[in-house]
Order: sequence, then structure tokens, then C-alpha cells
Amino acid sequence: MSEATTAQTPRFRSVLDRIVSFRPSRALPAQTVPACPLAANESPYGPPAAVLEAVRRAALSVNRYPDNGCAELIAGIAARHGVAEECVAVGCGSVGVAQMLLAAVAEPGDEVLYAWRSFEAYPILTRLSGATAVETPLDDGVHDLAAMADAITDRTRLIFVCNPNNPTGTVVAEDALRTFLDRVPADCLVVLDEAYREYVRDSGTPDGLELASGRPNVVVLRTFSKAYGLAALRVGFMVGHPLVAGAIRKAYLPFSVNSVAQAAAVAALGAERELMARVETTIGERERVGAALTAHGLTVPASEANFLWLPLGERAAAFGEHCVRAGALVRTFAGDGVRVSIGSPAENDALLAAAATFGH
Repeated sequence: MSEATTAQTPRFRSVLDRIVSFRPSRALPAQTVPACPLAANESPYGPPAAVLEAVRRAALSVNRYPDNGCAELIAGIAARHGVAEECVAVGCGSVGVAQMLLAAVAEPGDEVLYAWRSFEAYPILTRLSGATAVETPLDDGVHDLAAMADAITDRTRLIFVCNPNNPTGTVVAEDALRTFLDRVPADCLVVLDEAYREYVRDSGTPDGLELASGRPNVVVLRTFSKAYGLAALRVGFMVGHPLVAGAIRKAYLPFSVNSVAQAAAVAALGAERELMARVETTIGERERVGAALTAHGLTVPASEANFLWLPLGERAAAFGEHCVRAGALVRTFAGDGVRVSIGSPAENDALLAAAATFGH
């Protein structure tokens, strides 16, 4: 093979030069301190017995393809949320469903609107779809819905509203969200990303499923990764108008919700009481950890998710490294802030011990 031939490489899309890959939590360095994974907003609790048994049974048939239509899972989701099955679509995590939505509505020349900082996948998925990302800044960590409405153009095809917002944990009030939705053109799709809905206890925060009712251009994303504790199995779903659900099913990557994941998600719906009791424990820990971090002199905005946001600015990287050295892995956004997942009480205590010595 000639030197000229070996120097050649495949041609990639130019958009890849402008994309920063999604970065999962990095591993803790080798050390004697126990590792406390508080970076990925996971549930700290293992699966209930019923879910483990469903996984065991499903594993016996992994030589067969899964149900591509996810019929039992969709039926379970529809029954749980009181909607018609034709209003539900599932995917490989809520990120996979978001990608399906973009594949269905966005193309080069279109715009996708979202607040920033918000979920890291939005800019990646938007640019891969060929659409142009339009970002509006948060207002003190909260979606500025008026500014977002002002940013809508005749090229806007999809709008993400992450509520509670990741990574700040903040929420938008019902009146503000209704006013915003009234300003969105009927042919523009609004995606209410509610991955952390089960952790919301603020009575003024709207339930997206109620807002979406009667609005064909509004859909809701939810996931089994957080409160249901199935992060590794990647199951997410969308509830919306049947025409939207039908359209995005055309963008579904065949068999991308595997049979083990489907079985586990169905079982998790059946074990919801046990799982929601764990959510209550997490909420209690959220309040405890937030109060303790505040007592250590850190600013901690009120959170309605299973994590806390520390707007440390230029001190973020130093705080993140300090926590890592102490055995607590947190999510650092250099120059901006640190997101701290709520783990088990012992894991949270390790974080608080690290925070107590930061700057000393």
C-alpha cells in the first residue's frame, strides 16, 4: 500500500468538527478511599426482586430478537399514565426518543431551540440532525421562557424545555409554561423533557402530561433510568398526540429497546410502590445534603431533581478535583458549576466530608 493511500481517511461530515462528544463520568483514580459515584444522577439502589426476576427470565431468551413494537411495555406505560397506547412511543432511553423526534422533524435549514445550560445531549443531537442549534441563556439558573418565545422564528421546528432542568435542578411554574406554550406556533413541536418528574415536590410545577392534553404540538419525555433505577438498560418513552407518536416510530432503530430492558421496565411499573418509597428517601437526602452544603458556605439553588447544582464558576474544577481525591465522583462543568447526584446516605456523607474541607 502506497504512502499516499495510507494517508487517506474516510470523509466525515463537517458538523463533527463542531461537536463535543457526550462525556460520561470518568472513573475514579486508583486509591484506598471507597468510590462514591455521584456524577450521573443514577439511583443508588439496586433493582427490586421482581425486576431482577424479570431480567433473569428474559435473559433465557436473548438468542431471540425482542418485540420490535414493545407491545407489553407500551400497554403498561399507557395504563400507568391513563393515555391511549397510540399516544406512546418508546426508545433507547429518553435520549433515544429525543433523537427519534429530531429525525422526524428537523433537517438542514431548520432550527432547534433550547435553554443553556441544559441537558448536554441537546446540542449534540441537534447538530447531528443537520439543524441549527439556537440557545437562550438561563435566568439565574431557570429557563427564561419569555426569551425563548422571542427566539422562535419561522425556521424553528422543535423546542426542548427540560423541567426540572439538568443540571441546575430548577423548574418553571405552570402559569409561565402555559403562557409560553400559547406563544409557540402550532406547527412547532415542544418537547417537555421530564426525566426527573418523580422527584418534583413543588406544587407549582406543572405535570407535562396534563399540559400536553389538547395540544397536538406538545409531547412529554420520561425515562426508566432515574426513579425506576434502570439506567443501564436504557428505556425511555414519549407521550403525545397519536400523529406525533406514529411519526417518530418511523425513526425507531429496529430492536433498540432490547427484550431484557422491556421485561425489566414492565416489572418496574409493577414495583412502583417500592421504587417510589426509595424516591422519598432520596428527596429527604436531597434536603439534608442541600442544607449541609449551605452550612459549609456553598450556594445551593433549590432543586426538584435527584441532584444539586453548585454554581461555583471558576472554582468548579477545583471543587470537583477535591471531591474526586476524597473518593466522591461529581460532575464538573469547568468555569460554570458542579452537579452533585444524591446517593445513599453513606455516599452523601462522603461528599459532605469533602465539602467541609474544601478551601482549607
